Amino acid sequence: MTADIDFTAFFDATPSPYLVLDRDLVIRYVNLACLRTAGRTEEDLVGKYFFDALPENPGIHDEAERNLKASLLRLLDTGEPETVVLERYDLPRPDQPDGFEERWWSVIHTPLSGPDGKVKWIIQQMEDVTAFVHSPRTRQCSMEQAAGMSAELYARARELDRLNQELRQAHAREQQVAVTLQEAMLFVPDLDRHSNIAVRYLPATASLNVCGDWYDVVDLPPDRYAVAVGDVVGHGLSAAAVMGMLRSALSAVIRAIPSPAQALEVLGLYARSVDGAMAATAVKVLIDTRSKLIIYSNAGHLPPVLLHSDGTCELLDKATDPPLGAREHHVPRPQAGVGYAPGDTLVLYTDGLIERRDEDIDTGIERLSTALAQDQALSPDLLADALLARLDVADGAPDDIALVIIRL
Repeated sequence: MTADIDFTAFFDATPSPYLVLDRDLVIRYVNLACLRTAGRTEEDLVGKYFFDALPENPGIHDEAERNLKASLLRLLDTGEPETVVLERYDLPRPDQPDGFEERWWSVIHTPLSGPDGKVKWIIQQMEDVTAFVHSPRTRQCSMEQAAGMSAELYARARELDRLNQELRQAHAREQQVAVTLQEAMLFVPDLDRHSNIAVRYLPATASLNVCGDWYDVVDLPPDRYAVAVGDVVGHGLSAAAVMGMLRSALSAVIRAIPSPAQALEVLGLYARSVDGAMAATAVKVLIDTRSKLIIYSNAGHLPPVLLHSDGTCELLDKATDPPLGAREHHVPRPQAGVGYAPGDTLVLYTDGLIERRDEDIDTGIERLSTALAQDQALSPDLLADALLARLDVADGAPDDIALVIIRL
């Protein structure tokens, strides 16, 4: 889950000027520091085309406007952040309708993508460096010296841009390594034997593509198989490492102790010895195809949903216990069973699928149940994709998502 942050209050509290543009370069938000710096009101700026609301000084040149516009258009084309260093862009003076005040700026443009992956918003961060340009040292310099200083600053800025580009490339390589690692850690050999099971994994949109959510499928011949999902607190490589240890441990335990409750007991004891595993959650189900019975136990996780062929949904919430390692002393975990009919569908998931900010978790579960009933006739694979789309998380969510759909 993400922290409950009021981002408007955050941007209004920061001393740096920020504004947000849409794809048409229309100003959609300005923070208080930006209003103070520009000497304008919110009504003067919001809803206006940037270069109409803040026109360039026609008495100087149009190079600044051209450079800023080129930076914004490159960002829209590439989706990569842009930096404009030491640019003179005079501001209109409110007390003089046709007057401008000389200003020098360092500007950073950062893209925010929409659900379609295209740039939807542009965050413009501006730093007023006029005081630096007009510092006593600068005023004492000859024009040639001042020009030389500007050239030096520009050269340094270009070097910084080059280093930033190298960092972005290194980050991209790290992401690819992370994706490969995640795929390896989530490899499920027994899944190939189950055309009735579909799985989906989506990392948190703000993460490195590796997270703490996981799933597993284990065959227990001759006529049973076990399925699990789990969630480790946090994101990134450390959470993924903990996830890998817990998933492997539970996968091994269930082969020796085919009781979901006892398997989670052992996993809870193991979690106490793993740094970062405390408060991890997991749910384990054992499906007996001969007796048409689902046996399950839950360690602090969201309840699986059993979709019946008549469109009704049943929550598997009768054997819920605290998360792994939450108790100081060992206590046996509960276990429950429920029958199913051929054609029913069992859904296991993690919180990123249904949780929304400022919304009760029961509302999210109800939305999940409604979406399942609407598409119950689909195959597990098609149902998984339809479910992600109906819940508006097909392109990812603020938190990780692991999803397992089983046609019983």
